[in-house]
Amino acid sequence: MKAPLNHRSLATAVCLCGWLAVGLTSCSRSPTAAKARADNAIPVTVAKVEAVPLDRTVSVIGTLFAKDQATVGAQVEGQCEKTLVDFGDRLTTGQEMALIDTTTYQALAQQAAANLAKARASAANGGQNLKRTQDLAKEKIASASDLDKAVADAEQAEADVKAAEAAEAVAQLNLAHSRVKAPFDGAVAQRIVSKGDYAKAGSPLFEVVNDSVLKFIFQVPERYASFVQKELRVRFNVDNYPGETFGGGVYLISPAVSTASRAFNVGALVTNTNFRLKANTFARGALVLERAVPTPMIPLEGVVSFAGVTKVFVVEGDTVHARAVKVGRIQDRRQEVLEGLKAGESVVVSGQSRLSEGLRVTIQSPQATSAPDDSASTAAAAANEKR
Repeated sequence: MKAPLNHRSLATAVCLCGWLAVGLTSCSRSPTAAKARADNAIPVTVAKVEAVPLDRTVSVIGTLFAKDQATVGAQVEGQCEKTLVDFGDRLTTGQEMALIDTTTYQALAQQAAANLAKARASAANGGQNLKRTQDLAKEKIASASDLDKAVADAEQAEADVKAAEAAEAVAQLNLAHSRVKAPFDGAVAQRIVSKGDYAKAGSPLFEVVNDSVLKFIFQVPERYASFVQKELRVRFNVDNYPGETFGGGVYLISPAVSTASRAFNVGALVTNTNFRLKANTFARGALVLERAVPTPMIPLEGVVSFAGVTKVFVVEGDTVHARAVKVGRIQDRRQEVLEGLKAGESVVVSGQSRLSEGLRVTIQSPQATSAPDDSASTAAAAANEKR
């Protein structure tokens, strides 16, 4: 006959059964917990940092000036008889622009020509008189004083000819200057004089510009001074031709840096095809310092900007790390990264909203949609509730 169980033996048996049940339950939940922890990895898509050959440039802002620009002034004094051109008119070198008292200067030129003819006649007569006096002196008929006087008269007549020639040249020059002419090929930017105005020598008459070639003058920060050299290319845009790019080549480099702006002036020559660009136009663009420089580029979606901080999430193994970067140009929906990344690294391009430093991630194919992200979030939440 079996001995009856006492209360202590019964309690011990119950405890043993309880510990056994707990152990079995724990063993049965261990794989589930591990799976939950694995499911807690955040799904993301990534892209490799590519080294894309891009031109190294510096942004510039400047003004397009006419290569040649002049204020055409009066070279003679008198009343303006006629103006032959107005602003906007195209000019060729030597084209007449205005007439200033040409009638008066024509008469003065004729008078000077007549005085020259008279002086030459006097000189010829003086020369013949000298020859006769010399012949008489040889025969002892003319005295020495007569010969000296004949020589002096002949020399005076030659001097009068030279003076008359000079006066006639000045008269002809004034006559030519009474017809105001274009100094170079270009266009009239402003007409200052009108018919009937009295002009003094030096008075401004026209503003003329040569706009077939323009000068793009801009400033470059001093830190790029060692890169700037002649014949570098510059690309720029102007407001009146949106979306269109123009170009030129560097031909002027200032030897001094401005202490106010810590930059130096650079000039580029721009061929103004069909005169589409206007002088004194504002322009902005980029100076190409180096061509086809390997540059890290990532998809635009991989860049996260918040509170003034620009960063990317770099995947290393199955862990993500936040990294601050310095970005540059955007091209074909790709972002240039100046500092912080190197070619070959993997950056997250979707799913960044749930990422933080050190989290585990699982990489999905680029075709994955946002739906799997939501189901993964639900699974992670369910796992947290079970725990």
